[in-house]
Amino acid sequence: MQFEEAFKEVYELVKPKYKLFTAGPVACFPEVLAIMGVQMFSHRAKEYKEVHVDTVKRLREFLEVKEGEVLLFPSSGTGIMEASIRNGVSKGGKVLVTIIGAFGKRYKSVVESNGRKAVVLEYEPGKAVKPEDLDDALKKNPDVEAVAITYNETSTGVLNPLPELAKVAKEHDKLVFVDAVSAMGGADIKFDKWGLDVVFGSSQKAFGVPPGLAIGAFSKAFLEKAEKMEERGWYFDIPKYVKYQNEKQGTPSTPPMPQIFGLNVVLRIVEKMGGKEEWLKMYQKRAEMIREGVREIGLSILAEPGYESPTITAVVTPEGIKGDEVYEAMRKRGFELAKGYGSVKEKTFRIGHMGYMTFEDIREMLDNLREVIEELKREKGLA
Repeated sequence: MQFEEAFKEVYELVKPKYKLFTAGPVACFPEVLAIMGVQMFSHRAKEYKEVHVDTVKRLREFLEVKEGEVLLFPSSGTGIMEASIRNGVSKGGKVLVTIIGAFGKRYKSVVESNGRKAVVLEYEPGKAVKPEDLDDALKKNPDVEAVAITYNETSTGVLNPLPELAKVAKEHDKLVFVDAVSAMGGADIKFDKWGLDVVFGSSQKAFGVPPGLAIGAFSKAFLEKAEKMEERGWYFDIPKYVKYQNEKQGTPSTPPMPQIFGLNVVLRIVEKMGGKEEWLKMYQKRAEMIREGVREIGLSILAEPGYESPTITAVVTPEGIKGDEVYEAMRKRGFELAKGYGSVKEKTFRIGHMGYMTFEDIREMLDNLREVIEELKREKGLA
């Protein structure tokens, strides 16, 4: 009875109240939540090792990694962001950081807080990095060791042209580090073909799994450099992770086992849907449906045409209406969107397309959004 009461007390605080269209964590697939409820056992047991190896194998296929390594980490994606710098850039070395929003700025902060120097190529919110600009920046800064790219900028809903940018970086013989936190699982990644060196994501975004698990892919070139790097830390020592995985089929410290079980289920769902191509088509269809619906309401998209994200849309509010007002009004109707973020916080709100949702959920959300915008306009005398 006491256990039941304790459960009920916490459940009252966290029980589902909203349909989620967030930037993450997102709504999880029921099958994921079900598998995460199994009783725990040792992460050194053969049963865990079997799941770990199988999950990594499926991720290698999904991310198209043949030559490098795919590793699992008990952290958020930002942990691997820091690991990319500590393991892959010399102390005092330079990184060219491309910035198109708040998370590019985070990468710059991580570079500098770890004793390296950031050279910045920055754009106004809503714009994507252009290959010719990156080429010019690398010509002016030939001594940078790596280029950091935010594949999908969560704050602005912009998808950078990653294959083209990576091609330019490789022409200058630079390592390519990719923040794919809100891209992995919702946008295509061809690790080997595109010549990437580090790509990292998180469980709580497009894969539709609770937070706590980070996923990283690493090239042979990066791993060779990491082996020689001094003071790369302990918790995110990438060569240590490689050694542990190859020799013990696990991780150096305790892994988030439930999240790994959940991710394994999602990767099997992808397979049963017909593979990655069909899964990504689903994400593209969601994105197009949301963008078309938003425009029919009379709202505009922050992302420049041709660079719209498949996983999140930043919507510009009408003059006189703040993003937070739209967010709060939708919440009262049972829909959790995402507030604006970073320098565009006041004038935008965001609609996430990630995780577990149906097309009927999207239609219902758009109908309510139309009514909310009309109500706010009337209240403010803007109608």
